[in-house]
Amino acid sequence: KYLAAYLLATLGGNASPSEKDIKKIISTIGADVDDEKVAAVVAALNGKDIDEVIADGFSKLSAAPVASGSSGAAAASGAAAAEEETKEEEEEEESDSDMGFGKCFIT
Repeated sequence: KYLAAYLLATLGGNASPSEKDIKKIISTIGADVDDEKVAAVVAALNGKDIDEVIADGFSKLSAAPVASGSSGAAAASGAAAAEEETKEEEEEEESDSDMGFGKCFIT
């Protein structure tokens, strides 16, 4: 949230937002403000061109090796979905066996 507030301030035309600017943005949404985190963000980005910082970050991300764990996650989520579907079918069968007649004809 601190970085987002800094970026919002720069988008609003403030080339070098202060701690006060960041705190004001965060407090407008009713969130708690950690003064140390605000100070760290301002210190890390003060005097830097935010577009260059973002471009540098993208280049670092593109150079990072990426491991694909999606096949294991997909298999696990598929198994969970199949189990849930089976439970739903069992519940439907149980509710259809009565068909509501036991409740209607009780005298």
